[in-house]
Amino acid sequence: MAGRADSTVLAGARVVLPTGTVENGRVIIEGTRIAGSTSEDTRTVDLSGHWVVPGFVDIHNHGGGGASFATGTAEDVLAGARAHRAHGTTTVVASTVTGEMDFLARQAGMLSELVEQGELAGIHFEGPFISPCRKGAHSEELLRDPDPSEVRKLLEAARGTARMVTLATELPGGIDSVRLLAEHGVIAAVGHTDATYEQTVEAIDAGATVATHLYNAMPAIGHRAPGPVAALLEDERVTVELINDGTHLHPAALELAYHHAGSDRVALITDAMDAAGAGDGRYQLGPLAVEVRDGVARLVEGGSIAGSTLTLDTAFRRAVTVDRIPVEDVVRSISANPARLLGLYDRVGSLDPGKDADLVVLDADFTLKGVMRRGEWIVEPPTA
Repeated sequence: MAGRADSTVLAGARVVLPTGTVENGRVIIEGTRIAGSTSEDTRTVDLSGHWVVPGFVDIHNHGGGGASFATGTAEDVLAGARAHRAHGTTTVVASTVTGEMDFLARQAGMLSELVEQGELAGIHFEGPFISPCRKGAHSEELLRDPDPSEVRKLLEAARGTARMVTLATELPGGIDSVRLLAEHGVIAAVGHTDATYEQTVEAIDAGATVATHLYNAMPAIGHRAPGPVAALLEDERVTVELINDGTHLHPAALELAYHHAGSDRVALITDAMDAAGAGDGRYQLGPLAVEVRDGVARLVEGGSIAGSTLTLDTAFRRAVTVDRIPVEDVVRSISANPARLLGLYDRVGSLDPGKDADLVVLDADFTLKGVMRRGEWIVEPPTA
């Protein structure tokens, strides 16, 4: 069961640091913090044959463990966060879905309290400012144009805890809303968009810095109309989200993104909904009914993919074993890059001394075996 890891050394593992992988490395934990790495002898937990990597950081997550961040109570949200922590996500942003503005404001108020308590890393508003042409699993009748005054209402309701807003920036008010978000230090993310290449470039120049689940819910690349994907991939100012569950993306699309953006500009996300870690069955995603079969979530009406049931330990393992991405690059994409986006890299995202003792233990096959958050074992490895 969970236990505080005071003055503990994790030894013998391959430790992935920002400077590279250390064979037979040691990570010193003092209370809730990483104290450093050393080769000196001291009381140790033997993790020979394992990997130790930074805790995962998910910037796009709607819930899990049967609980919703978008519509649930505070208790539901805490349950969902715990479900993802058990899969290595030690830092999570709660994502909403399209709803009535008053409801979104109330939900943001509740979520902001959990951010202030340190349970969440912030709020991501996905909708209602998205295109009806690319709505995905969002209720079309509740969509609206990104009027800056409406965007400001959500920011105010979040009381300084909003970290990202997904917009179809080609809609009326889109570019002005991007500028508003940039002025407030909130990430403007291009997503659920029907924008052209040129419109996307305009949005990036105005301050948009993230592509919400690249490829999904946006026009495909065309040889005469390259669309948003090309613009988002080619610009060094943009970080691209990728859902690596084997359903949302073909492996070649993932490889294309890594090749053109590079590992420093990829953020692996879950886009998880309630069913992550909870199994097949019927669920709700906001006001819409979802059925999960064989781990794939789809709307009951229309069959559109409705988020995912992905957890980041699965995304990590697939990236290394199926997509053959180097471990160090995956760590950047799943920990360091999203931590930087959130402005939290001084606290999380790597195993540097002084940071929170957030880490994941993986076996030689990259299966999760241990999770530590702030010096406490959430999942205790067998050797500990």
